[in-house]
Amino acid sequence: MPDYRHMQEMSRENGILQFSHLDTADPASGFTLDDNARALILAMEMPGGYEYAVCYTSFLDQSQQKDGSWSNFMLDGHYSSLYNSDDSMGRALLACSLGSSSPWPEISEKCQEMLLRNLPRAFSFQSPRAIAYTLIGLCKCQWAGLGARQQDSIKKLGEYLINLYQVQHSRKWLWFEDYLTYCNAILPQAMFALYQQTADKKALKIGYDSLNFLNGILFRQGYLNIIGNDGWYFRDQEIALFDQQPVDAASTAFACMEAYESIGEIEFLELAILAHKWYRGHNIHGLSLYNAETGGCYDALTAEGVNLNQGAEAVLSLLLSDKLMENFIGKKVDIDQSS
Repeated sequence: MPDYRHMQEMSRENGILQFSHLDTADPASGFTLDDNARALILAMEMPGGYEYAVCYTSFLDQSQQKDGSWSNFMLDGHYSSLYNSDDSMGRALLACSLGSSSPWPEISEKCQEMLLRNLPRAFSFQSPRAIAYTLIGLCKCQWAGLGARQQDSIKKLGEYLINLYQVQHSRKWLWFEDYLTYCNAILPQAMFALYQQTADKKALKIGYDSLNFLNGILFRQGYLNIIGNDGWYFRDQEIALFDQQPVDAASTAFACMEAYESIGEIEFLELAILAHKWYRGHNIHGLSLYNAETGGCYDALTAEGVNLNQGAEAVLSLLLSDKLMENFIGKKVDIDQSS
């Protein structure tokens, strides 16, 4: 069961704080669009999540500037464009796509407005990950208000990623870029989401080939071994081992589950479960990143052990992964009972 204590401790009336010092939330770290988008996705599924969902939705709404763009960072009531990124806007578009069909009108109406206002910006994104977040959101969006714009946007964004893969990949490098950095699995996940929405066989093959390529690297030692942010992994170079970020375990688990739900291959389910186990010690150090005393998640797996700070990105990644597995167990029970 997900443990929401630290997420709740990190949250304030106007959003979830970015960082913590050890397990104590740090108000001086401010708030980000990134974290509040992730938090909104979680809050819409957590028990008693309504007030939190309203809080995080309001943060996304208030982060919009006069020209319609989103600011990614807020401190002491002041928004800054210094840390703006396509990725943060892509995550916000994913959250709004999911929130647009919320049963809570206060959530759905604001998410619909933000989605309509900001979706055009996705077509000028330079980040493949931002495009992938947006594409996944649109493929899972159940709000009819987008009309023909939804399918048109799915087609254009899907074509962008397909073309990127076709240009960049080779026989031995089945990937969209010349490097693997953070949240890599969001790219093949987007291809599987596109396949589920459109039955595009080209997207299915790219998703299948690229996720198997990625998994061959990440699970090369029998457990999830996340690519480290101290150097990443560039084609024909060495793979950085550290620091390993919790957000990547979640990204891998979600992509593998998307693949399993798309084509039913049991290996993808097994790898999703293995990725989830990374948080609780099935990793290179055999150390749990979950803090049972606080409900927090340590910020990284380092060469020395763990980074003891427990910020929003880490705990939200853990909780989203926990919820993914909880939802799967519920589906499995439903299937078993009806068979």
